[in-house]
Amino acid sequence: MNTIDTTSQPKSYYAIIVAGGSGTRMQSAVPKQFLLLNGKPVLTYTLEAFYNSSNSTELIVVLPDSYHDYWKSLCQEHNFNIPHKLVSGGQTRFHSVKNGLALVPDTALVAVHDAVRPLVSGAVIDEAYQAAAVTGAVVVAVKSRDSVRRVTGSRSESLIRDEIYLVQTPQTFKANLLKQAYALPYQDSFTDDASVAEKAGHSIQIVEGSHQNFKITFPEDIALAELLLHKKSRL
Repeated sequence: MNTIDTTSQPKSYYAIIVAGGSGTRMQSAVPKQFLLLNGKPVLTYTLEAFYNSSNSTELIVVLPDSYHDYWKSLCQEHNFNIPHKLVSGGQTRFHSVKNGLALVPDTALVAVHDAVRPLVSGAVIDEAYQAAAVTGAVVVAVKSRDSVRRVTGSRSESLIRDEIYLVQTPQTFKANLLKQAYALPYQDSFTDDASVAEKAGHSIQIVEGSHQNFKITFPEDIALAELLLHKKSRL
């Protein structure tokens, strides 16, 4: 595993920014985390959100090896100098997060966040860290705004909307707890960090997120994110 260390002393708050997505659904040759948002790569906004939160957070970016040089060139082009460590991605998200965790002390709090959720707020980040310090395992989520149905074969059934939460990131943990969970063998059912921790026997607390903390997935998401950033800049 190759790392580029641009930080100084270890801190008690860490964030692993997972940037392994492709540009397939964006109909782009460039992975989503590198697309320009108001003239800056999406990933720079994500790192700024954690860097500007209340805690002094050590940042770890997990990227496929093939994009390390490209990211470094983007940092130079856009004069982006927020300190972070660059770590090689793995075969799956599970393996990528595990690579990032190798750089996190057992005594730290660690947040795992999607690189393509650039509009996460400092308040949400701070609340997740605070809750994780108490309970050990926290996910950010929002209540569903829509009616929800579960489909099993040819049968569908209505679910109670008020009991349905849509999971976001950051997902934040005591590092020793998450490391213990990631010692489990990989399973296809591990869709996020909470599913790994839950498999290891840990209960998950929900912290209220924001519908603005959406994932950049489709071309229209860039336009919406730019609109929200313009609105925020006028406040």
